[in-house]
Amino acid sequence: MGDASDTLPKAPGSRRGGAGIQAPITVVGFGGTLNPTSTTLVALRRVLSAASELGARTELIDAGTLSLPMYDWGAPSTPEVERFADAFHAADALVWASPLYHGTISGLFKNAIDWLEILADRSPPYLSDKPVGLIGIAGGAQSLQAITSMEQIVRSLRGWTVPLVVPINRASEVFDKMNGGLRDVRVDEQLHALGTELVRAAHMFRRARG
Repeated sequence: MGDASDTLPKAPGSRRGGAGIQAPITVVGFGGTLNPTSTTLVALRRVLSAASELGARTELIDAGTLSLPMYDWGAPSTPEVERFADAFHAADALVWASPLYHGTISGLFKNAIDWLEILADRSPPYLSDKPVGLIGIAGGAQSLQAITSMEQIVRSLRGWTVPLVVPINRASEVFDKMNGGLRDVRVDEQLHALGTELVRAAHMFRRARG
């Protein structure tokens, strides 16, 4: 679910490592398109990089590389669906990024998220007590619409959106597709801040769980 360069070792299933030492926070990023130069992946990598600077383990799941069937209520899952859902369930925090397609998130993104229904019977169910950071990317000036859609989904899955969101407008001016980087320093700083905020929120939820 992503290139080897995008994935660090996953955190142990236990919240604590040996000798009572806490396992690192695990932050999972999800998004992308079928375009290999997807700008959503650039944004996600920046957030995950900031999280790793604070000692978090990170994993990037590229939606464009998944082979998930179309979601159908009650349909059996597949091994890849299970791996996808397991990564979300094991994460301490999540960051989602979607392009704006016709006023909302992409169909590719939504179909994958719909498969999280299989987390209904987990303990805790769905995305309970997980902070989620949101990034919307638009070619025009309405990226916040994608964030609004994702925020409603997070709530329905019992997750918590962090207050800081990153709506990115006029993507062609912000991203440099030639070198896979960011041109806009302000956006770069916002993405870095989101990574920091996610790790901070994940630690707060961990302390609350005791």
